[in-house]
Amino acid sequence: MSKFNTKSISRTKSTFNQTEHTSSDWWIIPAVRERWNKMISGNPKEDYISFFSNNYLSGKRNLRLISFGSGSCSAEIELAKSGIFEEIVCVDVATNQLNEASKLAKRQNINCMKFICEDVNSMEITSNYYDVVFFQASLHHFNNIKSFAENRIKMALKEKGLLVINEYVGPSRLQYPKTQIRKINEALDVIPKKFKTRYLSNLPKRKYYGSGVFRMILADPSECIDSESILPCIYSHFEIITEKPFGGSILMTVLKDISHHFLELNDEKSSILSNLFDFEDNYLKDYSSDFIFGVYQKNNA
Repeated sequence: MSKFNTKSISRTKSTFNQTEHTSSDWWIIPAVRERWNKMISGNPKEDYISFFSNNYLSGKRNLRLISFGSGSCSAEIELAKSGIFEEIVCVDVATNQLNEASKLAKRQNINCMKFICEDVNSMEITSNYYDVVFFQASLHHFNNIKSFAENRIKMALKEKGLLVINEYVGPSRLQYPKTQIRKINEALDVIPKKFKTRYLSNLPKRKYYGSGVFRMILADPSECIDSESILPCIYSHFEIITEKPFGGSILMTVLKDISHHFLELNDEKSSILSNLFDFEDNYLKDYSSDFIFGVYQKNNA
């Protein structure tokens, strides 16, 4: 019923205040996460946090980082453990998640983290203060990316500061072109019927028709609201240090609601995932990746 609140920020909060949320999305599959790791770091066992720390923060100390839309702060807590950061500030509108993250940080004796429950768009941010601005699956929830990049992200960073994203950068509101929808359904046909039963349901997943805009706005008005503007705006204000596409253009939608079938693999399920991975790799030869890990440096323009 929280979704019938007339205020969009309230509907967004109701989505992200859940601290015990279960799902059957593609990110819960270990083999998918290993695929991401390999596409980003070259090593299926090295995630992007380790890759970023080892390659772009090595030898540095006393850094300051701010994370906008930090959610559960899992990535930020891992960064805090590195000992590289003097200060890590996590900002989100979801009180419950920040409270849980704060408790976890205390249990692990992490003292460099601050947790702020506030709207990033209206909070006061010190200019030229942070060495890193960080986004883990949160930047695509911000509207008017052009203004946000100029007046929040770039403003917060020191000269030559780093912007780090692990993000969905595909079509806004998941409004995929017809070619992509057709390919998603072709990939869905690769999966036998017995592995298409939706999570917490007996209903099979037969076909994908596209995402309804009204339903998305009702559930979470911020979801992918201006995602297709992310990369063009970053390119206008930052220099690319590294950029690693890791797919999702096919797999995210194909595996949504049926990912639980692939948590534990046998030969048959491994073969299915391998075929799906090959399918997406072939798609990416001609079309862009909807997910990007990137490290960018603030320019002077």
